[in-house]
Order: sequence, then C-alpha cells, then structure tokens
Amino acid sequence: MTDSKNINNPVGQGGGQRKKLSRAERQNNGPHRNLDRQGAADKKAELVRKMREKTRIAEGAGDDTAQS
Repeated sequence: MTDSKNINNPVGQGGGQRKKLSRAERQNNGPHRNLDRQGAADKKAELVRKMREKTRIAEGAGDDTAQS
C-alpha cells in the first residue's frame, strides 16, 4: 500500500468521489423518506381502524349486558 502524506487520508483506503447530494438529501429528506412516511401513514391508518373496531365491539358488548 502506498502511504499518503496525510494520515487522515491514506491512499488506497476506499474513498473515491462522493455522490453529489441535493440539498434535500443532505438534510436527510431524500426520495426514500417519502416512501417511509407513506408506509408509516398506512400503518397508522390501519392501527386506528383496528382500535375503532375494538371500541365498537366493546361498546356493543357493554350495551348487550346492560339490557340483559
């Protein structure tokens, strides 16, 4: 391995040119984030639906016991 003069930048240790990042990507708001947010919104909607369904069932069961 060839040694470089800068100890923090040894030649042959990976490196190369870095991809130019857009401003949004530098702030961690790249296109992947939109997909993550959509997935999270879908999960939340499903969870809310299940919770509402459970409360409807619980309210229905409570009403039945009160009438008996």
